Amino acid sequence: MKRQVARIAITGAAGQIAYSLVFRIAQGDLLGPDQPVALHLLDVPAMNKALEGVAMELQDCALPLLKEVRIGSDPNQIFQGVHYALLVGAKSRGPGMERKDLLGDNGKIFVEQGRALNRSASRDVRVLVVGNPCNTNCLIAMHHAPDLPRRQFFAMTRLDQNRAVAQLAMRAQVGVQEVSRVAIWGNHSSTQVPDFLNAHIRGVPVLEAIPDRKWLEGAFIQQVQKRGAEVIAARGKSSAASAAHAIIGTIRSIVTPTASGDWFSLSVASDHNPYGLSEGLVFSFPCRSNGNGDWEIVSHLTIDPFLKEKIRLTQQELMEERDLVSHLLQEV
Repeated sequence: MKRQVARIAITGAAGQIAYSLVFRIAQGDLLGPDQPVALHLLDVPAMNKALEGVAMELQDCALPLLKEVRIGSDPNQIFQGVHYALLVGAKSRGPGMERKDLLGDNGKIFVEQGRALNRSASRDVRVLVVGNPCNTNCLIAMHHAPDLPRRQFFAMTRLDQNRAVAQLAMRAQVGVQEVSRVAIWGNHSSTQVPDFLNAHIRGVPVLEAIPDRKWLEGAFIQQVQKRGAEVIAARGKSSAASAAHAIIGTIRSIVTPTASGDWFSLSVASDHNPYGLSEGLVFSFPCRSNGNGDWEIVSHLTIDPFLKEKIRLTQQELMEERDLVSHLLQEV
């Protein structure tokens, strides 16, 4: 039976992350080798020529799954009928720019994009916000798409999870496939909380496989929290290929059933969460999926005093971010 074409919007589509992403999507890495796709590529008008070049390259790959490429700068047009919206584009933090300035500038982008998704996207669209500060940008977009279920909006902490898995694997001298149950709590920022307490290596708790709590509470967490800055310092640019890989991993986790006993990191609306955390945020939790594009927060995980305090701090930061953009969350 012929499958319906999946329409996938990507913002910031002339940028580095998107350049690492679009070809992988077009060859089936995102939705599988039998799913035809159409790419809807959005960027600012000044990047239109670069978008044309990306579209040419996609055509020149002669990829059988790729049925259509649309490019443009109007989100109302580019989001028309899309089933997935990967909101990658956002303004970077410049020299001397305070966090509140970045939140204000990017917030306006996500107001517009939330409204455009509300008008134009498929009613079952899944929206993944990658552009930073992604948790609060997701909250803004979600707020301005009141006709779309809040459960269909996510912010990405999969790159942080992947970084945590890699660090644990290196420390334990095992393959990354031996590491499971790793999650990130809270904000995609320097306050994020990589959870070693509930993670496993080769089926046993990390604290048994790596009996060095001082390293886990200190260097491990700091390595994950600061890895993005280290990448920028090393290559002069922010993470691109690893971010694109994490986008693919996030969507794959949502649309395929989670392995028994495992979970993945996803920033979702904190409404009615099982850990008593503040509602009205977009907060990263350990989640599971039954493979139909929906998810649930994994409950009853161990939260010791150390982890509880770290989670409190990242929640506080998210509440402060929300307060800084409160003027963007008042009207729809």
